[in-house]
Amino acid sequence: IATLYNKEKNIYNVQFHPEVTHSADGTKMLSNFVLGVCKCKKNWSMGNYIEETIKGIKETVGDKKVILALSGGVDSSVAAVLIHKAIGNQLSCFFVDTGLMRKNEAEKVMKTYGEHYNMNIECIEAEERFLSKLAGVSDPEEKRKIIGHEFIAIFDEQKQKMKDAEFLAQGTIYPDVIESQSVKGPSATIKSHHNVGGLPKEMNFKLLEPLRELFKDEVRKVG
Repeated sequence: IATLYNKEKNIYNVQFHPEVTHSADGTKMLSNFVLGVCKCKKNWSMGNYIEETIKGIKETVGDKKVILALSGGVDSSVAAVLIHKAIGNQLSCFFVDTGLMRKNEAEKVMKTYGEHYNMNIECIEAEERFLSKLAGVSDPEEKRKIIGHEFIAIFDEQKQKMKDAEFLAQGTIYPDVIESQSVKGPSATIKSHHNVGGLPKEMNFKLLEPLRELFKDEVRKVG
């Protein structure tokens, strides 16, 4: 059985993946369902997403302060720019120099976002801190957990400096969420992400993740 249809309940089912390239007319099938059966309109655009996201950030944050770990990568950079467009100087960014970066990357990030985008950004020198904790560790999953733990610890320290900050912003994207989920127990987890899974209660932050429902190619389009 390839497809099922319940006329009385108007339920459609397929037993294959119409979205993949080798499914003949799969895209057309999805289009017929979305536009023909569900009567959706093709009025969504990335521009609409950006506008709605900025509006949502303003409504969520209000007049509160937000801090964000800015790595200079696509995800955190796009998240930072979106949030900055929404709330301006209510956003404070921190670049953590872990000692694991490319040559001169810290200087480049500080110049790009501090001078070009005029954001509030501070460079936290943490090379010795990260490298000492990672010394002798070979398991990649354990390394990720150590890095995540140190990032949380650093932001807890920053929280003490910014007692009026209520939100911690992250560049979490949808694949991060998928890969960190386990439907069959811990052994089925693909890989953990230091920006997925919530925060310890003692940190007392609210999470702000404007890219959480986007895939990487969509994040690039937003950028």
